[in-house]
Amino acid sequence: MAPVRDPNTLSNYDAWRTRHTTANLKIDFTAKCLRGSVILELESQTDKASKEIVLDSSYVTVNSVKLNSASSLWETKARTEPNGSPVHIAVPEGAAKGEVVKIEIELATTDKCTALQWLTPAQTSNKAAPFMFSQCQAIHARSLFPCQDTPDVKSTYDFNITSPYVVVASGVPVPDETKDLGEEKLYKFQQKVPIPSYLFALSSGEIASAPVGKRSCVCTGPNELKASQWELEGDMDKFLEAAEKIVFPYRWGEYNVLVLPPSFPYGGMENPIFTFATPTIISGDKQNIDVIAHELAHSWSGNLVTSCSWEHFWLNEGWTMYLERRILASIHGGDAHFDFSAIRGWKALEEAIKEYGEDHEFTKLCISHKGIDPDDAFSTVPYEKGFHFVWSLDRLVGRENFDKFIPYYFGKWSNKSLDSYEFKDTFLEFFSAPEYSDLKDKIASIDWEGRFHSTGLPRKPEFDTSLADVCYELAEKWKSKDFTPSPSDVSSWTGNQVLVFLNAVQDFEEPLTVEQSQALGKAYGLSESKNAELKAAYYHIAMRSKDASAYQGVADLLGEVGRMKFVRPLFRGLNKVDRELALKTFEKNREFYHPICRQMVEKDLGVSEAANSS
Repeated sequence: MAPVRDPNTLSNYDAWRTRHTTANLKIDFTAKCLRGSVILELESQTDKASKEIVLDSSYVTVNSVKLNSASSLWETKARTEPNGSPVHIAVPEGAAKGEVVKIEIELATTDKCTALQWLTPAQTSNKAAPFMFSQCQAIHARSLFPCQDTPDVKSTYDFNITSPYVVVASGVPVPDETKDLGEEKLYKFQQKVPIPSYLFALSSGEIASAPVGKRSCVCTGPNELKASQWELEGDMDKFLEAAEKIVFPYRWGEYNVLVLPPSFPYGGMENPIFTFATPTIISGDKQNIDVIAHELAHSWSGNLVTSCSWEHFWLNEGWTMYLERRILASIHGGDAHFDFSAIRGWKALEEAIKEYGEDHEFTKLCISHKGIDPDDAFSTVPYEKGFHFVWSLDRLVGRENFDKFIPYYFGKWSNKSLDSYEFKDTFLEFFSAPEYSDLKDKIASIDWEGRFHSTGLPRKPEFDTSLADVCYELAEKWKSKDFTPSPSDVSSWTGNQVLVFLNAVQDFEEPLTVEQSQALGKAYGLSESKNAELKAAYYHIAMRSKDASAYQGVADLLGEVGRMKFVRPLFRGLNKVDRELALKTFEKNREFYHPICRQMVEKDLGVSEAANSS
């Protein structure tokens, strides 16, 4: 019997493991809830030793529970933070090892559900219909239905979802089985590859779709469809083919993208079959679709091979950053693009560690999550510090050797979950083969404990700066107050080169003057840009310059995007220069933000207690 090794679950998954989940749910836009039943098929891991099944839940109304079609005794226990209210279900006779029992739970979500966001028609672009979407990572699936809400358990899924509007889910659509039910339709999806609960995903609203590749379509609001199709068309097949060459063939069938309304809190969420993506990637210049390379890479790292708990989240995200950069280098032609992306990532890692303090627990690769909400520990650190560990292993053994390890690792752990030490064992096992004997001393030199548990920045590698040098050269010119900018300075650059330039300006010991800041925004068209990455970076420079004329622009942008990558730093910056405007902007847009984002900004602004008591 494997131990429970995830501190963020109260389930007894050492005694029972979910093998299949059937979600029979109705999306009720009027009551803003999901209601219906979920059937969990759980396999006994003991020989009749366990007499109860314990499931995670959070603010879910449970109406009844059946065990193998018969009424069962059950109880929802008192809530403990951050893990919620466990549901205990009696199994009086227990079950033989390997025996599968069926638990059917009648339920409804509540207005405290942290996984769902409901948008009114007015909050959508064409104002025609309401919209809803889920975000279950990290531990929010338990607010949809009682489950073993841990990445250490994987289940196949059947989705039977009823809605008056189009439904998208993290399974392959079964269009032949869509049924008209008067004003509503029943939509069916199947997920035959076992997935953890955090990858359960639903969305519904006025959603249109268009093809963007041989295995891919984009889905979004009708008004955004043409622009979204243009942004993604021509790249999806390239991304897929590049990823398959690095790892092995894609195992999920379709790879589609759902572009969500602006309040989506992340750049993307790697829900299988349908990546949920921020509309900030649709910038009209194809400069932000790296997000898709990232979410696609998750089809191997994270979705197929999964960290067993949020303490080892770097196994998902560090590997995904590495694969993303390999994909981009393959498509754009050369390792200079790999390093150029890594340079941008290093800047983000420096900022995250500076924000926490270099000795903070959350700057470690492996973070203790006992008593900690994973959302509170979420940052760039597992992404970029994890990437640097994976990349260091690549450089240590050489690209040719590491490329043989990649499919071995993902093949060995497909459909399973692992921790950092199992990754270490897999790496050492692979490179213990006789053909790698010349690497023995190099591999013995790896400080695994230091890598896993040291705080602060890792050692900075030597980057190929060839694509970044022009950015740094222009930044140097801005150190002179006499420099006169011209649009031609950046007219031939990619958006990401402009971003590296802006990041370099942000790092000046002495901020730009107000006049310089205004000239920067005007000459390079930054305040009018449709690219949220560039706009946000410019506003950070303006706020550091104390350019009060830009503060309203910051507030306006905070009412247009809900992606936490932008929202949280912009609120922290605005709070320093104009707290009154920051608080006013947050109150104005409170309902626009996703519950996860809203909760984090409340903490950033120091208003969480006041907000919770009001």
